[in-house]
Amino acid sequence: MTIFLDFPAAIGRAVIALCRGAGALALFALEGLSHLFRPPFYGRLFGRALLEIGYFSLPVVALTAVFTGMVLALQSYTGFARFSAQGAVANLVVLSVTRELGPVLAGLMVAGRIGAAMAAELGTMRVTDQIDALSTLSTNPMKYLVAPRLLAGIIALPLLVLVADVLGVMGGFIVSTVKLGFNVETYVTNTVNFVQMDDVVSGLAKAAVFGFLISLMGCYQGYHSKGGAQGVGAATTLAVVSASILILAFDYVMTEMFFAQ
Repeated sequence: MTIFLDFPAAIGRAVIALCRGAGALALFALEGLSHLFRPPFYGRLFGRALLEIGYFSLPVVALTAVFTGMVLALQSYTGFARFSAQGAVANLVVLSVTRELGPVLAGLMVAGRIGAAMAAELGTMRVTDQIDALSTLSTNPMKYLVAPRLLAGIIALPLLVLVADVLGVMGGFIVSTVKLGFNVETYVTNTVNFVQMDDVVSGLAKAAVFGFLISLMGCYQGYHSKGGAQGVGAATTLAVVSASILILAFDYVMTEMFFAQ
């Protein structure tokens, strides 16, 4: 009889652990956000985080966007050629990049770079008791370490996605006009006439949420890491994986909100 009860008991423990973790993450996020509106404000730390997330992530995001636009133009041309609809390549490229591929790919690239860095930095501070030392010095660790990173993530990622949108569309334009033989004026006209402000704004809104999620998971996993160097490594891995999964999940939710009929 015990054997038959072990499996439901294991499922119950997993569900309880999942709910406990989700609750702890939600409380951590609310506390971090609350410190954004209460003094003191650490402008220097915010500027450093903004530079780290935005400026230093620009090369990898730019390269990803350009090559994604190029590949998208090639693949869509191959598919549309079967139905003699090659003229829709420009429409597909600009719509896909601004709505989905720009924010999602930029978010995944930044999650791999910044999420891991945040978790490693805060995890090292945790296992070396530097976070406890901040509390001893009457400095709130959430306000000093977490809040500036959350705000920087919310602001930096939409700026990165705006650049990614331009470069992604430019990559599709280069391939379409140079390799596939599209007329330059016609391609530009189709792109400008088809894209709408809602497409760009929805992508930037997604980017702000993704930036918050990346910073949140990096800070949360690093802040609660334990077990020395091995714990820091585990926190770094969890930060990247969890941020990537949340990006994909929230992408679906926000797409449903913006574009479901």
